[in-house]
Amino acid sequence: MTYDEVLLLLTKPEALRSRSEVIGQSSTIPPVRGLYAWFFREVPRNVPVEDCITIDGLTLLYVGISPSNPNSTQHLRKRIRHHFFGNAEGSTLRQTLGVLLAEKSGFPLRRVGSGRRMTFTHLGEQWLDDWMQENAFVVCVPHPAPWEVEANIFQKLSLPLNIQDNRHHPYAPTLSRYRSEAKALARDEPIANEGNQSRRTS
Repeated sequence: MTYDEVLLLLTKPEALRSRSEVIGQSSTIPPVRGLYAWFFREVPRNVPVEDCITIDGLTLLYVGISPSNPNSTQHLRKRIRHHFFGNAEGSTLRQTLGVLLAEKSGFPLRRVGSGRRMTFTHLGEQWLDDWMQENAFVVCVPHPAPWEVEANIFQKLSLPLNIQDNRHHPYAPTLSRYRSEAKALARDEPIANEGNQSRRTS
């Protein structure tokens, strides 16, 4: 599958899926290798979108692949569910969104548990779940070797929320700095007490 064929499939509006559509065993995301593209209704403040693709009022900001190499057992359904239902420790996308939205949410990045992990706490991750339900939509494209076309996509598309392999993007240094500053602040804060918090699982 060529870059143009992948791009055509990644930008089909009828293929957009919301958080509620990837819940449970009836998920519309297949358990196969491929690429996925994230479109957003609300764009976090200061993220540049001038050259980004838009579909029906949604803006393409991030593209990922699963797996990242031929030896991995990851697949699209597992990875996309982790972005939607995991936490900032295991999802670069969630961590980036949470950092950019921290002023709005009131939940900065914090050390949790033993202090080795960083998330937005149960309540902050719940806030991000709700925000993604309203604003985040994903398109996936099955591909037997997604790592073979990923670099070409980064070269030809403006994807301001990608950092890895996307250092040429003018927003990448700014986003990297925001994330580094958030982690530094989290290290200076005491470990968050989540004993009185809970997070819905759907």
